[in-house]
Amino acid sequence: MSEFDEAKTRDMILFVGSYLEPQMVAIKRLEKMINKQLVACVLLDSTDPTSLNDDQISNNKTIYIKCDFSTPVVIFKALAPYKDRFLAVTCRAERNIPLLKKVIPHIPYINTPTELSLDWTTDKVRMRQLLRAYDKSISPKFTVVHDATKETLDRIEKTVGFPLMVKPAGLAASLLVTLCYHREELESNLKNTVHKINRIYKEKKGRGEPQILVEEFMDGAMFSIDSYVNQRGVVYHTPLVHVKTGRSVGFEDFFGYMRITPVVLKPYKIEAAQKVAEKAIEALNLRSTTCHIELMKTEDGWKIIELGPRIGGFRHEMYELSYGFDHSLNDILIRIPKKPIITKKARGYTSVMQFYARTRGKLKNIDGINKIRKLESFTRIDIIKKHGDMCDFARNGDSPVFTIVLFNHNRSNLLADIRRLEQAVQINVIKKISRTITKQT
Repeated sequence: MSEFDEAKTRDMILFVGSYLEPQMVAIKRLEKMINKQLVACVLLDSTDPTSLNDDQISNNKTIYIKCDFSTPVVIFKALAPYKDRFLAVTCRAERNIPLLKKVIPHIPYINTPTELSLDWTTDKVRMRQLLRAYDKSISPKFTVVHDATKETLDRIEKTVGFPLMVKPAGLAASLLVTLCYHREELESNLKNTVHKINRIYKEKKGRGEPQILVEEFMDGAMFSIDSYVNQRGVVYHTPLVHVKTGRSVGFEDFFGYMRITPVVLKPYKIEAAQKVAEKAIEALNLRSTTCHIELMKTEDGWKIIELGPRIGGFRHEMYELSYGFDHSLNDILIRIPKKPIITKKARGYTSVMQFYARTRGKLKNIDGINKIRKLESFTRIDIIKKHGDMCDFARNGDSPVFTIVLFNHNRSNLLADIRRLEQAVQINVIKKISRTITKQT
């Protein structure tokens, strides 16, 4: 039986760690494309209560399996009944990559990244070592530390120099990321990171052993790109996204404040960014996956901030709104493998914004929500924090207060609505709970 004919008998897509609504829609679209009924098999971590839902019931279209990933034998038994039916495997979110790595040895006859390449891309230290070994011009200088002693500070100054970034090696979403311009600032931020890193790793399911990466600060404009790479290393790029960090609007923080696509860049500059992204993919030996690559456009050219073997945050929605193609479907197609379907002609402009409180404290209320719902560009809002919840910063490991998605066919109108949004919103927190003593007379 030929490889092509054998693949025709497979009718399952394996989802590791979660199964989201966009992936459900993608399965239906894929069924129409290949004229075949498909079944989603969802492998969930039984030790993670956040990944489980009592409403998840297996049926003829979706099979849910709860599994303890700590033991290979348990994974083997969970997948054994379906092993010959799997057509492709995928997962979403950084926290599920370690689960995918444990699944790969048990599904040897379908296209996957290698276990080692997943290790390299979820550990910022190993990633940078390989990027610099491949091409020093695309990655900043760095060192790894575990404390804030005088000897460590001296080594950082000598090896990296100022300004510099302090960041955990195995956390995503700008958690515990700080910028330092001088030694006193470095010492303070490094002590804070050393103090909090073990707790945040545990809470956010950090990858690998807690390590602190200190690297050269790259000054420039930040962009990101999602790229699909097939089993032979052929790369297909999605449109670039411009990213503004919290620092650009006055926060001492590097969370993704605003993402927007399409970008205003000349074609040759976009092509240069794509070439650097391809170098990073090749340096880390990635294959049969979607890659999310963060880049910095500096005076010395494009540099790699980091790379993840997954879809980027909010990218499915942004590409659907601005270009009309299904990012989640392409994430499956590249693993079958089939050529992804990418539309480069833009329908309009999309922006995703994340808002944090300006000061730490318990959330009192959010002013302006009703106003922003009336904006022409308003698409949806996800309010994450509720009254009384503690509001902290991304650098301290916290989540945003809310996320909002905007879309407009006209770029000027979108930018105007972003300005209206920024003027309307006020996140009010209670810094300190005061006690009132009433005297009895």
